[in-house]
Amino acid sequence: MTARCGHVKITPLGDAALLIDFAAESSDAGVLLQRALSAASALERAQLKDVVEVTSAYQSIALFLDRSQTTSKLKDQISAVVGSTEPLPATVRATIDIPVCYDAEFALDAQRVANETQLSFSNIINLHTFTEFTVACLGFMPGFPYLAGLPKQLHVPRLPTPRTKVPAGSVAVANAQAGIYPFESPGGWNIIGRTPLRLFDASNTPPALLALGDRVRFRLINRAEFDVAASNET
Repeated sequence: MTARCGHVKITPLGDAALLIDFAAESSDAGVLLQRALSAASALERAQLKDVVEVTSAYQSIALFLDRSQTTSKLKDQISAVVGSTEPLPATVRATIDIPVCYDAEFALDAQRVANETQLSFSNIINLHTFTEFTVACLGFMPGFPYLAGLPKQLHVPRLPTPRTKVPAGSVAVANAQAGIYPFESPGGWNIIGRTPLRLFDASNTPPALLALGDRVRFRLINRAEFDVAASNET
């Protein structure tokens, strides 16, 4: 059964999860993202019985439950938390500095992005490093951040044919998103640089470098700085 809290829709997601959808609240993607992040944070703090995991995305939240039947009391509790949520102030979110080397050997799609945007690669670097991004969600692989806030000038389609191997640490853009590949994997995003940082380490607590809602700034480094930082990560 679908429940509503104002314009928020709460629907079953399989037999042991709920989907909270904020899409009807606004047509502004930035507003929806902040709404979802704030509500997810509030739901985690609430520690509601039977809720075992809270996963946020661009305009929705998935709540995973430890039981297959959702009680009306739980839905009421969820609605109360979501309905009273205020946007988190930016000051409570971490700002993570990500060093990036944009040299040609790392920027595998520099020419393609330059052709698509009609910008020089130096201007592309400037736009990328001057922008403050927000971690909208984590997925695809452990620690992969989907970053909101990419300037419209850098919106570039995915590659027509994905690569079979994208190097770990590759910094990429695709359509309206930016991202970083934590591990070597197949991928179809446009690679514009590489970071020496390790984005996911199972021996750390938490294992992922980035968390939902974190702000991210990319910082230009040269190859020598990259090599030093990479050696410190091993």
